[in-house]
Amino acid sequence: MATMQFTRNLLQQCSSGASARLVFYSTATAGNHKLRQIIQHQLDDIREAGTYKSERIITTPQATAIGVEGSTGKILNFCANNYLGLSANHDVINYGKKALDEYGAGLSSVRFICGTQDIHKQLENKLSQFHQREDTILYASCFDANAGIFEAVLTPEDAVFSDELNHASIIDGIRLCKAKKARYLHRNMADLEEKLRTTDARVKMIVTDGVFSMDGNVAPLAEIFELADRYGAVTFVDDCHATGFFGKTGRGTEEFYGMLGRCDIINSTLGKALGGAAGGYTTGPRELIDLLRQKSRPYLFSNSLPPPVVASALKVIDMLMESSELTAKVQSNTRRFREAMTRAGFTISGMDHPISPVMLGDARLASTFADEMLKRGIYVIGFSYPVVPKGKARIRVQLSAAHSEEEIDRAVAAFIEVGKQLGVVS
Repeated sequence: MATMQFTRNLLQQCSSGASARLVFYSTATAGNHKLRQIIQHQLDDIREAGTYKSERIITTPQATAIGVEGSTGKILNFCANNYLGLSANHDVINYGKKALDEYGAGLSSVRFICGTQDIHKQLENKLSQFHQREDTILYASCFDANAGIFEAVLTPEDAVFSDELNHASIIDGIRLCKAKKARYLHRNMADLEEKLRTTDARVKMIVTDGVFSMDGNVAPLAEIFELADRYGAVTFVDDCHATGFFGKTGRGTEEFYGMLGRCDIINSTLGKALGGAAGGYTTGPRELIDLLRQKSRPYLFSNSLPPPVVASALKVIDMLMESSELTAKVQSNTRRFREAMTRAGFTISGMDHPISPVMLGDARLASTFADEMLKRGIYVIGFSYPVVPKGKARIRVQLSAAHSEEEIDRAVAAFIEVGKQLGVVS
């Protein structure tokens, strides 16, 4: 009776003409209270461990100099995936605005029902041309692309071999499929070969990040391709932290090794170098892409990419196919930062990549170091467990083509000052 009376009262309030008044249900249930307590204990443990992650609020477009809530003046940004500096590029923005006027804000649906426009096909064709592949399929994100491929392609008769430090989206995507699963030691080709040799499967798929985003090191693709040939395996590379800026013309990890076109399947993103908005894709054999359009769940059940996002990526691809100037600039900026920091006594992880992790080890030290850098006008973030292994906390610095040499030198000087203050360098 009490529930019925509550319902009648609620209906009366909603129809009383007080349109500005909102009615909320109470959440003070026993189950809700218990859940809150459990979650709060977990949050307390995270704070106690020094790994609680606070999000800083940016008040400007993404760029090398940004406004940060609580800070005065512009802050130099060294922790964005804005590798080519095009997130706020006027030509890219204007191209997106034009598409907004011409195509609208979005499609309000998935593509196979009523959500494909010619601009989507243009981008897929352009990406195929850029990567020198037969076909490409767009997703809402590369996380979705990674979630959508393994389940659609691999069966219990197949096997997948994954580097132990692959991105979380790859790990989650592999979990969804029913293939045999083997995880090989990071970049360890002897371990990979042993697993390939001792596993019987219809299809063997070797899966790796092209560049590992926490460490800035690169998968040994030449050795992986050799093993793939020896054991009849298919190769898959997630090139999110390489597409557009790594390799001589920005074609990614394959080009870095001088092996362009050798990988069977590439997944990558539009949300980093290629405009910085959102979106991901799979590029590879035509038959594979056709199958994904039929079976890949994130593709079949997610709205089409908004036209302004598609247009922005189209503009960036055109820029990259016309000139490698931005690619060369981010590479020279990377060398300048890495060499200066190494001379100063810091340990910089990874290879010659814009991801340049400054290794500190201790989680609290990394957090404190980042806070001190912000006081000096440099925006960097401390990474700690569970994002990276325990004992391997670091400041992950990311260089952009838009950084000037003066800005890089200013960041290095701040690192040295804080490093001496906290006893990291002498």
